[in-house]
Amino acid sequence: MHRFKSTSSLLQFWFSAILFLARWPLSIATCWILLHSLATDNRSLAIIGLGLIGLTVLMVILQWLVAARATCPLCRTAILAPQRCARHRRAMPLLGSHRLRVAQSILFRGSFLCPCCHEPTAMEVQRNGKAT
Repeated sequence: MHRFKSTSSLLQFWFSAILFLARWPLSIATCWILLHSLATDNRSLAIIGLGLIGLTVLMVILQWLVAARATCPLCRTAILAPQRCARHRRAMPLLGSHRLRVAQSILFRGSFLCPCCHEPTAMEVQRNGKAT
């Protein structure tokens, strides 16, 4: 099982995974608030909804920027960034998304299986500079 060489690369993966998973509930809540404000003709709720749209767009851009730097320690592919490269033949998506599987695996299991090289990686930093 591979490990990261530095704490900063480990934190990039954690932060990118959190942002990737948090944007879906935020998007759903934003749509609900906007629809509710239209149905009730509530201007203050509409302003909150528009602010949440801006926050969602900002979060997506920030996730793209962080994910572009978070690369697999073995194949050096930006796993959580949107890309059109070939996936390993045994890589399985979650709800149609390889990035969703990696993000939930990082946050809930503490390791992930790279969809490009299909190698397991622990969310830990190497001890003494040696891979185990």
